[in-house]
Amino acid sequence: MRLQISVWALLLLAWSFPARSDDDAQTFAAWKISFVERSVSAGRDEVGLNRLLDGITPDETVLERDRFQPEFTRPIWEYLQGAVSELRVSGGKKALQSQKKVLDQLEQTTGVPAEVITAIWGLESAYGKIQGNFDVVRALATLAHDGRRRAWAEGELLALLTMIENGDARREDLKGAWAGAMGQTQFMPTTFLQYAIDGDGDGKKDIWNSTPDALASTANYLLRHGWKAQESWGEEVSLVEAFPYELADDTVLSIGSWAVRGASPIHGGHWPETELGTAARLLLPAGAHGPKILVGGNFRVFKRYNNSTAYALGVGLLARALDDKAGLIAKWPTDLVTLSRPQIQQMQELLKEKGHDPGGVDGLAGPNTRRALRAYQLQIGLLPDGFASLQMLQNLRVNQTQD
Repeated sequence: MRLQISVWALLLLAWSFPARSDDDAQTFAAWKISFVERSVSAGRDEVGLNRLLDGITPDETVLERDRFQPEFTRPIWEYLQGAVSELRVSGGKKALQSQKKVLDQLEQTTGVPAEVITAIWGLESAYGKIQGNFDVVRALATLAHDGRRRAWAEGELLALLTMIENGDARREDLKGAWAGAMGQTQFMPTTFLQYAIDGDGDGKKDIWNSTPDALASTANYLLRHGWKAQESWGEEVSLVEAFPYELADDTVLSIGSWAVRGASPIHGGHWPETELGTAARLLLPAGAHGPKILVGGNFRVFKRYNNSTAYALGVGLLARALDDKAGLIAKWPTDLVTLSRPQIQQMQELLKEKGHDPGGVDGLAGPNTRRALRAYQLQIGLLPDGFASLQMLQNLRVNQTQD
């Protein structure tokens, strides 16, 4: 009998487990016993749980990757060089042709362009070639025992158990990336339960070995997260000199409203009448000195797949390259010095001292830090683009000594 258990129920089950005060001292074997006991008391099958976890030990490689924090954050332009490399584009065009019938059908039924589906396929697994060879049960058990993300990892383990109980996968087939993502388009177990579908009509949902299943599942995911057919994910723009940069990131306006404020298509001309009512945000991934892009709802859908601006841009730009469309026109400021995590932490501390909350001192220049930096730039009369540069850090240091 197939278990009809929702993903939210699985997550609530995991979140409801009581925290232990001796997490750090708890052995892996003791965690397994505890996890099985708690799961069984919540209604899960003891035999299935023990079979799932049988013989596994902690994976030190998983812990190393989970705890790895590079000193320098990779500049977005370096990431995009790899995401939209000649090799990936040429491979993507071959993949498009090899799956043309499937992709054309998916585009017709979901409204998601074939190039977008293929771009995600390319970024996630090099078009199915690199899916990861970690035992995802072992990987997720390691992360659960580690404790930092226990509720999440245990919820994913329970989803794996449901996949086996439903006949969607065999225990020995559960291979993937170190954090638990699986298959040709890298679904987490809970994502699989919600969005995986049968794309080739054989009655199975095999995202590892069936390319049609993987591509159909990805299109289904995008559609159910709000993909709008015929709407661009984003358009590069030129901005007038007096443009209000403080509106970047957070402010959602219609294309027409952005046009009134001085945003025009970088290729010249005027916005099409049909696009003037489309809602968009202004993205400044490298501040005022790099490309400026108005992004809409479909860009947010990319970020639901992977909550990274660099990844979302990579998907969009790779999709355009696969469709033989031009990429970004404006040049990236590759001469800018990349800040280290300690330098960004210092910037965050200085912003806090000046009354601009960066949302935490974590060494990552995320949306809260950019928002705080824009407020500071606006306060002292600088162009408020929110870009965490060495120049801005030096400005904060100088102004600290003058306070």
